[in-house]
Amino acid sequence: MNSATRSADLLKVGLVQMAPVWLDRARTLDKVAAWLAEAAAQQCQLVAFGEALVPGYPFWVELTDGARFNSAAQKTMYSHYLDQGVVIERGDLDSVAGLCRQHRMACYLGVMERAPDRGGHSLYCTLVYIDRGGEIRSVHRKLQPTYEERLVWAAGDGHGLVVHDLGAFKVGGLNCYENWLPLARSALYGQGEDLHVSVWPGGLHNTRDLTRFIAQESRSFVIAVSGLMRPQDIPEGSQFRAEMLAADKPFFANGGSALAAPDGSWVIEPQIGSEGLFCAEIDHARVREERQNLDLAGHYSRPDVTQLNVNRARQHTVRFED
Repeated sequence: MNSATRSADLLKVGLVQMAPVWLDRARTLDKVAAWLAEAAAQQCQLVAFGEALVPGYPFWVELTDGARFNSAAQKTMYSHYLDQGVVIERGDLDSVAGLCRQHRMACYLGVMERAPDRGGHSLYCTLVYIDRGGEIRSVHRKLQPTYEERLVWAAGDGHGLVVHDLGAFKVGGLNCYENWLPLARSALYGQGEDLHVSVWPGGLHNTRDLTRFIAQESRSFVIAVSGLMRPQDIPEGSQFRAEMLAADKPFFANGGSALAAPDGSWVIEPQIGSEGLFCAEIDHARVREERQNLDLAGHYSRPDVTQLNVNRARQHTVRFED
């Protein structure tokens, strides 16, 4: 293999494990921008951040009687959460997109999206992909919120189940427990995905087994990128702060960001308990080698026997004909 071909196979990726400035969209985006600048200094070509990072995961729900119907306290907290949501159409991610364009660097970023096309008063757990030209290429709303998340998040759709060309790779991503869904994974595999990004609010229990399993199943590189949340990350004056601290947890989310190779071996072992940028260079040749004996969408598929149908239409409550 000549040196030019060899170089084209390589991609430097960066996993940013950070705590948000909890429930503060603007300050969290400033922190994201600082980590993007650090990733650019490390010459990363793809940078990934955790689930619901901007403005933060709803850790309060399970600790504050979040399922109590018509609770004034829960309504107040939800209203604040909604106010801090990301409105993409308003330009809330323009600064992130500008940095991607400036540094020729792609990015996956988990946000709580306040979606005008669904009335503007519900939140979607959304994974946004921004390409190296600074263009938003996909906005994937989590198909099904998990457990207590359903009290504050709405269900998404299949519109963002797409992959993107990035150097020699085709990259796709899913939010948190979506990564457990065989059909959601298969929707990406069928489009040629060979670099999978799984984003999480944080937790080694989420990433230690599934990351390696997806890598072995798909024979792809798999990024698992998590957030971090410690008691000291709850700002003074936050509603429910006292109740959350009373839980006496050393972490609400302890990280666990990691990177697995197509054979399931660790490239970056799970990182626990601290913020940081974790970088590695990955080689597409490793994908081609491992696909020799298993390729789920190719020589090991039987579309004459089993097929998957995927609805990628953006869902709307009302359709107008004027």
